[in-house]
Amino acid sequence: MKKYIKIGKNKKIERGVVLGYATARKIAEKSLSIGNSPKIRSGSVIYNGSRIGDNFETGHNVVVREQNIIGDNVSIWSNSVIDYGCRIGNNVKIHANVYIPQFCVIEDGVFIAPGVSMANDPCPVCTKCMRGPILKRGAKIGVNVTLLPHIIIGEFSLIGAGSVVTKDIPAYSLAYGNPAVVTKKVTQIKCKTGQVKRPYVFK
Repeated sequence: MKKYIKIGKNKKIERGVVLGYATARKIAEKSLSIGNSPKIRSGSVIYNGSRIGDNFETGHNVVVREQNIIGDNVSIWSNSVIDYGCRIGNNVKIHANVYIPQFCVIEDGVFIAPGVSMANDPCPVCTKCMRGPILKRGAKIGVNVTLLPHIIIGEFSLIGAGSVVTKDIPAYSLAYGNPAVVTKKVTQIKCKTGQVKRPYVFK
């Protein structure tokens, strides 16, 4: 599959990495394109048929399936899986042990903490209306959160650790619980240690 692989300059690819892994699915575009200055650590497997921007970085044992479009400055840490057909923007940080299913949309500047799991099929095994969550620009997802299919997490919202999100969360909201409910605006969050005036910064 080497003929299908295109990688930019200044690459750092460790031993034990598999690039251009052949999917069993029939896809029209088989090439794998990765931009400049990638750092891909051992054990990572990136399938054919995806397009990845500059400064891409993985931890160990990351899997990126086919038909994904991934922007610039994206990091995916150890043991995380990006299933096929996802759209991931620029400056996204995906921590360790995260599962992102098919047909998710993750916009610019999103942060996903360790252990987050997402679903994309409202009636498992049916597959007729599969669509993962949409995480809007700047959203922050806490440790061990579960996001159910079809939901939208609004811009710059914060989802508290361990929450199960079953419905849309408006922009600039703090939500947590099972099921997660909105408790306040993120602009109302105060630093518990008093070190900063506003701990939640919009970038």
